[in-house]
Amino acid sequence: MRVLGIDPGSEITGWGVVEGDARCYQLVDYGAIRTSPHSAFALRLLRISEGLENVIARLHPNVCAVEEAFFAANVKTALKLGQVRGVAILAAARAGLEIKEYAPRLIKQTIVGYGAAEKHQVQEMVRVLLKLEQAPQPNDAADALAVAICHLHHLRFAASQREVLRHL
Repeated sequence: MRVLGIDPGSEITGWGVVEGDARCYQLVDYGAIRTSPHSAFALRLLRISEGLENVIARLHPNVCAVEEAFFAANVKTALKLGQVRGVAILAAARAGLEIKEYAPRLIKQTIVGYGAAEKHQVQEMVRVLLKLEQAPQPNDAADALAVAICHLHHLRFAASQREVLRHL
């Protein structure tokens, strides 16, 4: 299975593609879509959408895993992040991808083993799990890879649950 992970952001949207299953996976590619804070917000959303559509067309993921919004202290920031998430989800849906969403704490718990882990801890664990020489940069790309890895692990857990229920 090939998973596209997305870490939405209005200035930097990280993306990462991982292939395999929960036991064995490898990096396909990662990067970030950068927008200028000086551009009109609608144009920034368009750039993010086009960037993700290009990634999907080039790398052919089977599923898209997106980080859910966290509660921001600033309402305006939270609304903008929601719009970026909507654009990311729409790009994946247009491509016919299954979409899964994961809370930031669950991603950190899955990757690091601690739901309140810091960014550098997530980066380092992504580096270790994907057997990379250096942690992925920018942080947003590492976070996106963490979302993709999280999906693979939770997919395995869901399959295990279905198997147990089947035998009841």
